[in-house]
Amino acid sequence: MEHRDPVGTTVSEPFATRLRRGERLIGSFVTLSAPEVSEAMSAAGLDWLIIDCEHAPLDPMLAQRLLQAARVPGVLRVPDSQEATLKRALDTGAAGVLVPMVNTAQQARAIVSFCKYPPLGTRGVGFARAQGYGFDFQEYVANANESTAVIVQVEHITAVENIESIIAVPGVDAVFVGPYDLSGSMGRLGQVDHIDVLAAIEGVRLACEAAGKPLGIYVGAAAAAGPYLEKGFTLLAVGIDVMLLGQAARQIAQALK
Repeated sequence: MEHRDPVGTTVSEPFATRLRRGERLIGSFVTLSAPEVSEAMSAAGLDWLIIDCEHAPLDPMLAQRLLQAARVPGVLRVPDSQEATLKRALDTGAAGVLVPMVNTAQQARAIVSFCKYPPLGTRGVGFARAQGYGFDFQEYVANANESTAVIVQVEHITAVENIESIIAVPGVDAVFVGPYDLSGSMGRLGQVDHIDVLAAIEGVRLACEAAGKPLGIYVGAAAAAGPYLEKGFTLLAVGIDVMLLGQAARQIAQALK
């Protein structure tokens, strides 16, 4: 049976299903507002895109435009975990949300509630792109709780300390490690390869492995992804659009000058 994830691209299974199953999913961050960027990056063979509404100057409407152009599922990294923020993000038709700085189980429970329709949560009812502007409302609300991915970011040492209780929250589909902010919270900003930072990441990995929880991480380049894939990380975000563009341009300049 074909499925739209949740609107737009036709796929065999929802992104959330593939994520929970532990399928290897390789993606990248989109920060530039031109729809051609997400269109080209998704055409390159990536499995998913992360539309970055936390650090990039993207409002919900711009994020929706990027989702509309993409040929693969798009997840919105939201700027915060507030109810209104999550509601608007999901109503754009995103395949899920990536929520920053989730440090406690209490936060995780609130996030899940805001992302799920009753009776599983308190998500408000809207008639936007996700619901086919009303035309697909019944079908969407019948499947949204199951087909929408809720991914929490572990990017603070407090979250590492609370990882077992965070991943025990029903409805948390995956954990995504943010190594740079994590290193900063440990007093080693940018030192993502420091032994203490790596030990913290390993603690998260072991907890997720024991709980059968899918785990992801950001890396700057494909060459850095190998060790994490070998350790069982299945949700990879490799690079950022503007950095990939700049690196490619630099390689041309260095090769030809």
